[in-house]
Amino acid sequence: MALTPEDSPFDNPVGEQPVPERRNDNQIQRENDNKLVQSKMTDSAQSDKLEAALRKFPPPNYYLHAFYYTWYGNPKFDGKYIHWDHPQLPHWDLKVAQGYPQARHVPPEDIGANFYPSLGAYSSRDPSIIESHMQQLRTAAIGVLVVSWYPPNMSDDNGEPTDDIVPLLMEVAHKYHVKVAFHIEPYKGRDEVNMLTNVKYIIDKYGDHPAFFKYRTNTGKLLPLIYVYDSYLMNSEQWGKLLKHTDSNSIRDTPYDAIFIALLVEEKHKRDILTAGFDGVYTYFATNGFSYGSTQRNWDSLKAFCEDNNLIYILSVGPGYIDTGVRPWNFQNTRNRINGKYYETSLSAALQARPDFIAITSFNEWHEGTQIEMAIPKTGQTVYMDYLPNKPAIYLEITRKWAAIFGGERRKWQD
Repeated sequence: MALTPEDSPFDNPVGEQPVPERRNDNQIQRENDNKLVQSKMTDSAQSDKLEAALRKFPPPNYYLHAFYYTWYGNPKFDGKYIHWDHPQLPHWDLKVAQGYPQARHVPPEDIGANFYPSLGAYSSRDPSIIESHMQQLRTAAIGVLVVSWYPPNMSDDNGEPTDDIVPLLMEVAHKYHVKVAFHIEPYKGRDEVNMLTNVKYIIDKYGDHPAFFKYRTNTGKLLPLIYVYDSYLMNSEQWGKLLKHTDSNSIRDTPYDAIFIALLVEEKHKRDILTAGFDGVYTYFATNGFSYGSTQRNWDSLKAFCEDNNLIYILSVGPGYIDTGVRPWNFQNTRNRINGKYYETSLSAALQARPDFIAITSFNEWHEGTQIEMAIPKTGQTVYMDYLPNKPAIYLEITRKWAAIFGGERRKWQD
């Protein structure tokens, strides 16, 4: 409930005590009732306004996911810049590394990215930013945001812990009818034992929230869907202890069972994913030709592999790739956006392969230039790319168009 001006704590000068009026209990009760009615009217007016705003968006497609990062910070919300000041990473070959800069970026003018966000060097904790992101996701008809997740008190090498942002993220997502799935990152020391602890934590803490994404399997169970980034860093035997029905410590058929999606990078990972007991695969990378899984010509045979082995098939597509702001030597993996053509070609190729879900890389991974979030032209000492001649929302609009096509195709495949 918002504070009304009468409730403002700042009305009385310091040290002056307000003099209470003498009122009987009936007056107080009436005033409280009036306040309650007013507050309910305000709440209902706000929810009517929100419902009207939501009707302007296309319906969310819950088979269309987008990878979402909450690791950004700025002085106003976090006391300092986080991630926007990303260092330029050295090449592993010392000789090559010597030819490139290795400084930290200096936000807000100079950020660790090749494009510049419309919302500036924002904080992922800022409620108005989360609100704006939900509006952008809904503009794009994306039904599920897949949040990059580290266990409490843990983070990536350049960031700070972010699990405490998730409750607000889920609240705002729910308001916009967007669902939230979890993308478990390769946190330090990840193994089958602490994976079990962390999946329990996620389900205990967030599993009952109406925004928590669940999917009905072909056996009729309604289960959380969990993406596991760099799953290949643990071997099949370790995963099997967690994911195989036959193991006594298995998570299967417990209250913490879920649909576990492995990252498929190399072709040999197919066999490992099967023996590990995963429920599906995703490909993550937005660079056609970068890995076996992200190479479009392999998508039909990947589909056949998933069908033969009863695995959920999730293809990742992106609008392009450029990470030379943080890996100045990595130009061979750059994929030019060609004003949206690269993205449309990728979406079209993904649809040809009939995946169960499409996962967009990414909503806001600015360091790797895969974002569909709105970007603006920016001039200054740091040179940025932009979406011109198109509008800042071009990639949201392309996504929205293909969300509708994908929805129509999925219905046909099921007939």
